[in-house]
Order: sequence, then structure tokens, then C-alpha cells
Amino acid sequence: MDMKVHSDPERGSLSVIESKLQVPFDIKRVFYIYGTKQGVRRGGHAHYKTRQALIAISGSCKVSLDNTKRKDEVTLDSPQAMLLLEPNDWHEMYDFSENCVLLVLASHHYDEADYIHRYDNFCEVYKNEVL
Repeated sequence: MDMKVHSDPERGSLSVIESKLQVPFDIKRVFYIYGTKQGVRRGGHAHYKTRQALIAISGSCKVSLDNTKRKDEVTLDSPQAMLLLEPNDWHEMYDFSENCVLLVLASHHYDEADYIHRYDNFCEVYKNEVL
């Protein structure tokens, strides 16, 4: 999803993110990933309830997605692009550029019990879900 950008030649660009407008949920947690070394993969989990929005505000990275019905790979390389993740999206981020800052907006506060860390458990939970 591309976000609206307000820009002019002198002042640069501005993108706005608001709960329930650009992001279809209330934002309860914000974090960012940076300084990730080459060859390192982040994520490697899904959630029971948390939705997320990912934006590479600097640099780039790739995101692999798997919801047991389809697998996809998305490159985030623009601060104007946002990737929405549903709880049933097993996701991994990788191929981080040296200057990558990946902003993550989440619908829920951190709760370890919301994470599905094992892929076989994820498949069992979501294998019969109708998309």
C-alpha cells in the first residue's frame, strides 16, 4: 500500500500515518529495527491477534510471507510503501541494507503468549482458515 506524500522542492517530503486511516487498526505499539547485520533474518513467527504495518523508512529489506495458502516475498525500499501483516502471516525479514530502518506499528501491546514461534504450530493453527 502506498502512502500519500506531501512534498515540495525546498522542504522535502512528509508522510502521515494515523490509526484507522492509513493503518486499519489502533496503534498500540511502535518499534523499529536497525543495525541488522548481513545474513541475519528477523521475525520468523506469526501471531494469534496482533496486526502490524511495516515501513522501511530508510534503506531496504525483504519480507517473506506465508499464510499456509500462499507464499510471497515483498521488497520494502521506500518510506512511501507500507506492508500490512495479519496475525496469520508467518513473516521473516531479511536482506537488510546497511542503512535500513524498519518501522513497525502494532495493533497490540507486547505479549509473549501472542507469538507463534514454531512453524509446525503455526500450520496447525491456521491450516483450515478460509482466506
